[in-house]
Amino acid sequence: MALKVLILGGSGFVGRHLIEHLQRAGAEVTAPTRRLASAREIWPLPCVTVLEADVTQPETLARLLPGHDAVVNLVATLHGSAARFEHLHVELPRRLAQACAATGVRRLVHVSALGAAADGPSRYQRSKAAGEAVLQEAAVAGRIDLTVLRPSVIFGADDHFMTLFARLQRWFPLIPLAGADARFQPVWVRDVADALVRCLQRATTIGQTYEACGPEVYTLRELVRLAGQWAGVREGRGRPILGLPGPLAWLQALAMECLPGQPLLSRDNLDSMKVDNVASGQSPGLDALGITPASLLAVGPWMLGTAGNAARLEVLRSYAGR
Repeated sequence: MALKVLILGGSGFVGRHLIEHLQRAGAEVTAPTRRLASAREIWPLPCVTVLEADVTQPETLARLLPGHDAVVNLVATLHGSAARFEHLHVELPRRLAQACAATGVRRLVHVSALGAAADGPSRYQRSKAAGEAVLQEAAVAGRIDLTVLRPSVIFGADDHFMTLFARLQRWFPLIPLAGADARFQPVWVRDVADALVRCLQRATTIGQTYEACGPEVYTLRELVRLAGQWAGVREGRGRPILGLPGPLAWLQALAMECLPGQPLLSRDNLDSMKVDNVASGQSPGLDALGITPASLLAVGPWMLGTAGNAARLEVLRSYAGR
């Protein structure tokens, strides 16, 4: 019998890749979205039901959960007010746990964030930790069977991370960079999707928290430089990068918050970068799920389109051999 999975946030970056992996595993997927237009990439996929629904409403969850074997929560935001972080990162998990208990859908895989901590420097990190705590409380009480995945920053061909850095260097002759020395351990989106599928398939992952990280650690400055080089900016040299000191970085973040649309950087993002976004070693990693994470050095040049067919085939070959 096919596994039936409800994915909250299924039309997003990670969600689209997760649905692809679940399709390959023979699962049936329900993907609610607030706007059908935002899910157009997953409309044509077989065994996927796309519904227009606001999953932050308790009655919606109670209506959607029955008939499913498991639910994956990918809903998150990087920007916004304290109330928005509380609404999406804490209240939604609380309502989801309550709906799971009420409908008998016990299996829940929750995507949190590396660096989530009650004493973290940013609202993002503290709200993510609070959301985890709500779910862990429900799990201890026996109301849900919980697995938590904590990824570092996630990259992929359609991300808003490495591809954004590449685009910025096509537009600007100099990159003033806040948080230039912040350290990250970027993980490929396909590895994250693979990890989520394995968590769903394996009862042994219940009660576990996994750190999803790639094999290398980079500073933000190094990541921006690599993005420019791989995108072929200035014949592969990339743009000069100017690391901003604390006060100027804060002003840059404030200015970007005032621009229309989603900001490229916020003051809360800057606060998050005060602590390294790397594996703590205190929780199992992707290797515990049988996954050897892909190197950014292997995927990045192919992803940004300047490495040629040899690099593209090598990445696909390594992935197909898993």
